Amino acid sequence: MLSLDEAVERLLGQVRPPAPARAESVSTFDALGRVLAEDVRSLLDVPPEDNSEMDGYALRIADVPQPGTVLRVSQRIAAGQVGTALEPGTAARIFTGAQVPAGANAVVMQELCAPAEGGVRIDASPTAGQSIRRRGEDVQRDATVLRAGLRLGPQALGMAASVGAATLKVGARPRVALFSTGDELAMPGEALKPGAIYNSNRFTLRGLIQAMGGVCEDLGIVPDRLDATRETLRRAAAGNDLIVTCGGMSVGEEDHMKPAVEQEGRLDMWQIAIKPGKPLAFGEVSRGDGSSAWFIGLPGNPVSAFVTFLFAVRPVLLRLQGATDLAPRPIAMRADFAWPRADRRREFLRVRRNAGGGLELFPNQGSAVLTSTTWGDGLVDNPGGTTIAAGDTVRYLPFAELLT
Repeated sequence: MLSLDEAVERLLGQVRPPAPARAESVSTFDALGRVLAEDVRSLLDVPPEDNSEMDGYALRIADVPQPGTVLRVSQRIAAGQVGTALEPGTAARIFTGAQVPAGANAVVMQELCAPAEGGVRIDASPTAGQSIRRRGEDVQRDATVLRAGLRLGPQALGMAASVGAATLKVGARPRVALFSTGDELAMPGEALKPGAIYNSNRFTLRGLIQAMGGVCEDLGIVPDRLDATRETLRRAAAGNDLIVTCGGMSVGEEDHMKPAVEQEGRLDMWQIAIKPGKPLAFGEVSRGDGSSAWFIGLPGNPVSAFVTFLFAVRPVLLRLQGATDLAPRPIAMRADFAWPRADRRREFLRVRRNAGGGLELFPNQGSAVLTSTTWGDGLVDNPGGTTIAAGDTVRYLPFAELLT
């Protein structure tokens, strides 16, 4: 069996982002979750001028030889206004974010000042630069503030806006076809016939594709026939970068996905040393023009499909958008459970954090127990052949990390 790392390396060694021509400019307002296709450079210094950190009084420190000095208030400067040069021996009433007037070299917060006859009393000994945000102290003009390959979160959008970027060049969203095979599958709202089950994987995988920035073309449930499967593969390849399916990859008489992909392109069947998971199919489905769409076939058990998507499909979707940060970052945490049954495969255990700062284990770790993924808030990445005792430090991967 391949290790998970080897499988992901093989996937990423073949999958490349689309040509740069697929990149597009979008409004910074609408760029959440997109991947930058080029660096963002600042158009200005941030802040653009020295400004006040707080409400108070701008002054010259030389005009306050000792606490209790009274200065005449010569002007009032609100945020968005530009005052005049500060007259010697005076103070300017100033508000948070307002530009510091020329000649002032300190701001004293209003809590350290008091009204006095003839002006304001300064009840502190100010120091040079006190409570002043200096021009360019956050960002300097022409500095690169966001790098190509970054998946944009809310704070990155704020950063882009702060340097004047009204639009951003981002990678095109990958187009992903999704379909299921199986005559036993039904949709919620339909009456279940004997032997039928509701198609939960369709909802999980569609949501995961969208969460990873993909545009999902849901082709529904395909009958268990070779001709129907081949026709759906051709249709899926025609307008998409990637095709994702689950189940139907065995060699039984009703499992048509494997021969269908082999007849429409090429297919590699991999056994990956993970639990839940293990089977993974990767290949290509040919288009009429000689190009092809990538194909990934996932195992059919709900948790297996979920976990395998997170560690095999997620990096592919991010790579197709031009992202550079593909590997999730584990957190070292304390296990408040025991796992005495070591498996030779690398295991992903469904857990959740508790109030004591440790991790609790869902009692049923079966690959069909979808409840474990909604009860839990992450996975423990447990190396093959490893047992866990209560109190051990383990590698925790929060779903919040895996779904961004």
